[in-house]
Amino acid sequence: MRAIMKKSFFLLVGLSFALFVSAQAPSSYYNSANGLTGNQLKSALHNIIKGHTTVSYAQLWNAFWSTDNKGNGVVWDMYSDRPGGTPPYTYYLGQDQCGNYSGEGDCYNREHSWPQSWFNNDGTARTDLHHIFPTDGYVNGRRNNYAYGEVGSASWTSRNGSKLGTCKTPGFSGTAFEPIDEYKGDLARALMYMSVRYYTEDGSWGSSDMTTKSEIKPWAIQLLLRWNEQDPVSQKEIDRNNAIYNDYQHNRNPFVDHPEYARMIWDPTWNAIEEMQSSVFLFPNPIERGQTLHVSGNVNRFDAVTVCDLCGHTVLKASGKAVGDFAVNLPQNFNRGCYIVKLMCNGNVVRYEKLLVK
Repeated sequence: MRAIMKKSFFLLVGLSFALFVSAQAPSSYYNSANGLTGNQLKSALHNIIKGHTTVSYAQLWNAFWSTDNKGNGVVWDMYSDRPGGTPPYTYYLGQDQCGNYSGEGDCYNREHSWPQSWFNNDGTARTDLHHIFPTDGYVNGRRNNYAYGEVGSASWTSRNGSKLGTCKTPGFSGTAFEPIDEYKGDLARALMYMSVRYYTEDGSWGSSDMTTKSEIKPWAIQLLLRWNEQDPVSQKEIDRNNAIYNDYQHNRNPFVDHPEYARMIWDPTWNAIEEMQSSVFLFPNPIERGQTLHVSGNVNRFDAVTVCDLCGHTVLKASGKAVGDFAVNLPQNFNRGCYIVKLMCNGNVVRYEKLLVK
């Protein structure tokens, strides 16, 4: 049942985000990928996004003003940011570039989420903005060229909670770097972009604990698929994708526009299952503050319903096995706007629905 639901769930995810946010790819941008899955989809997406306009390595500094500006010239550093809290230090674009550093908080530099040693410093990949982010120089250095993973025993922890240590992700037990939960999806989608963008263009690339040339190893793709689901696309990623497309490279990250493409390419069960229409209903929708949201129909497979904002933060939750329906009470002071309702089974998201609060 869970495998069958995945297909419906990711189609809904793509629809939900298309309705809620302004990731504006031209209407025909992905036409040649329609109806494809597996390597056919991967090849079609590669052909759509290849041959992008390249920027110089020096131009990356200026590009960050458009791609990673948190506001007022503050660097949006995923390795130091604390969403909803106060970061341990703040960098300003153009003022705090590395330079030398001896610890956290000294300066920021250019982090290749797909490390340069993995692609042997290939010129095009070396300046591809879709996987390069401004981050604290010291944390970048500690990450080095280690794989991303889930750390069980940390040998070092950054001031925002990123970890370096022994990986506990099934399939790999070496050293890994784990970012905080709020940015795992961002980095997963950046790596999946790289795998597709340089598909068949990786003849000189090397291998790593996480990759073989541009192919992501099985243990790692399972991890990235999970991160892609657990940390949905944020407005930060949408704005970044639009800036890179409009102002610099003129190509897009397909996994920001269509996160469902990840399963469609890398989930081997995708073609083996049929689309199942789920008889699950949310009402009222739209809903007014102070009302009760009901999730009814075929709900016996679910054990929790969560309401999340568009940044992926849970704002309401109802748990326990439902008989008939789930009921979630919206407070009178609940913020108006668009939300995502996640239907959970055994701790995993198996379906998304859109919700409008008036």
